[in-house]
Amino acid sequence: MNTVTRPRILVVGAGFAGVECVRRLERKLTREEADVTLVTPFSYQLYLPLLPQVASGVLTPQSIAVSLRRSSKYRTRIIPGGAIGVDIKAKVCVIRTINDEIVNEPYDYIVLSPGSITRTFDIPGLTDHAFGMKTLAEAAYIRDHVITQLDLADASDDPAEKASRLQFVVVGGGYAGTETAACLQKLTHAAVKRYPRIDPGLIKWHLIDIAPKLMPELGDKLGKSAQQILTRRGIDISLGVSIAKAGPEEVTFTDGRVVPTRTLIWTAGVVASPLIATLGAETIRGRLAVTSDMNLPGHDGVFALGDAGAVPDEAKGGDGAICPPTAQHAMRQGKVVADNVIATLRNQPLKSYVHKDLGLVVDLGGKDAVSKPLGIELRGLPAQVVARGYHWSALRTNVAKVRVATNWTLNALAGDDFVRTGFQARKPATLKDFEYTDSYLSAEQVRDRVEGAGTQEP
Repeated sequence: MNTVTRPRILVVGAGFAGVECVRRLERKLTREEADVTLVTPFSYQLYLPLLPQVASGVLTPQSIAVSLRRSSKYRTRIIPGGAIGVDIKAKVCVIRTINDEIVNEPYDYIVLSPGSITRTFDIPGLTDHAFGMKTLAEAAYIRDHVITQLDLADASDDPAEKASRLQFVVVGGGYAGTETAACLQKLTHAAVKRYPRIDPGLIKWHLIDIAPKLMPELGDKLGKSAQQILTRRGIDISLGVSIAKAGPEEVTFTDGRVVPTRTLIWTAGVVASPLIATLGAETIRGRLAVTSDMNLPGHDGVFALGDAGAVPDEAKGGDGAICPPTAQHAMRQGKVVADNVIATLRNQPLKSYVHKDLGLVVDLGGKDAVSKPLGIELRGLPAQVVARGYHWSALRTNVAKVRVATNWTLNALAGDDFVRTGFQARKPATLKDFEYTDSYLSAEQVRDRVEGAGTQEP
């Protein structure tokens, strides 16, 4: 006999949007009003903007993984696993659990914030040889890999091998790529001083992007400032260029250059989770076409936000623009969606999401940074203070704030020990090893599974 009497709210994804939504639901709903369930592969919220600092060793991995079990109020049920399909007509989410079982989770209201996956193209060798920078494991792996290249170059007497191990290629001139190249270049610049057999001049970092400008969102002046800082450090920046093919020991650029390298880091954008395609609903550039209150038209109780929802940007006057998939928008959308779920429960009117972007911050490592808070252009130490202050304040627990502040202080005072932690003993952790894109069902498979489950004997 079905004993569930309370409405069931299912939140998919524990990124910025999902966590903010759950926290607000816990605060505003009484226990009797609804049951809240969160589906996530990991029981932590990853603070993605600081991943490059984990890769470069400035921060430890644990410091930016905020425990959901520590920060929740114990009312939300957490299902460790990933949503692989949604039947919005039957109101069922199909989940692959952490122990590889596939289960059907019914719901009354669903909030879709499953995040994104790395955007790749049909480039020969890319997924086999490139590393990504979207997960904690990838950041930790890249750090080990880069330090390993220094160790192997130091041990080699082959000039060709040294050259390939000491050149590093980062693809993507957005925030993730620029900060990754900047922070890792700082790492190798400091580390090579401990390797007397390596000529520092052999270390070369390449940052390439098919776009004509570096971080165009910053504007011409700050974008050029960031580019000048990186060029001054010796990073070779190539714009209007991408990868033609990738191999285990070299990368070919679209302009014909062949760069000997064992390190290709791909940060050229993201796309919405494949989960969105299983709904069979209208999308805009892969994200669900939702209204300004983040509701899916024609389906009351279905909400999408963050990387998953093409939320109209009302702050720009409703000219067809949609909110960019940034942490700043996701956090605020999570709160509004929670309010709208509660309003739906209580038969109250929904409210639109409106938020004017507060600005941008880019941490280039050390004392280098460019920031644009509230439209004010900053460079150098003032920009660094703003950038780190913003990130620090956005961390959701006091424990995380203490860990990050301690890591920053220790790194500033004592530097790095350039220690490998052993990930290199495992198989290569390339793009194809982390995205799990073959795990998702098609829309037809979801319907067949849900309908089949409905015809089974109890």
